Amino acid sequence: MDEDVTTIHITKALSSSMIVELIEEYPNLSRITCSPSVYNRTSKTYIDALEQLDIEVEKKYNWGAKSQTEGIEFEVLKLSNEGLKPKEIAEKLNMTLNRVYYLLRKSKAKFDNRKRKYNHTEIKNLKDEGLSAKEISEKLDIPLRSVYYILNKK
Repeated sequence: MDEDVTTIHITKALSSSMIVELIEEYPNLSRITCSPSVYNRTSKTYIDALEQLDIEVEKKYNWGAKSQTEGIEFEVLKLSNEGLKPKEIAEKLNMTLNRVYYLLRKSKAKFDNRKRKYNHTEIKNLKDEGLSAKEISEKLDIPLRSVYYILNKK
């Protein structure tokens, strides 16, 4: 018997035997919390009976561990916006590279700070000027397949 406890959280729907056990174990019980799904599976008769005993049954989310990344997402995003590569961010904040990628995806960050081998803007501008892919390839001395890849990339 635990007389100090006035509130408990349950994870199963209430039954008559469970109510009796709870009242015997916690004589000063005044509030029972449960998730909305458990509350919806519990008979209205049981909820009314508990209210007559001055025990309130309440819906409450009581989900597992809290996020350990609170606040760090902003630091990762800030460093990414400053132009740091994910690997540099991981080293600076002493975290794994996968964690950095996860946080950047979670914040829907657009991180395109990798160095490109060829200037995509220049290639697209030459195409707009009317040059063919082959002419662009010869003029910039880059492989033709790279020109096609850049021009067809959305």
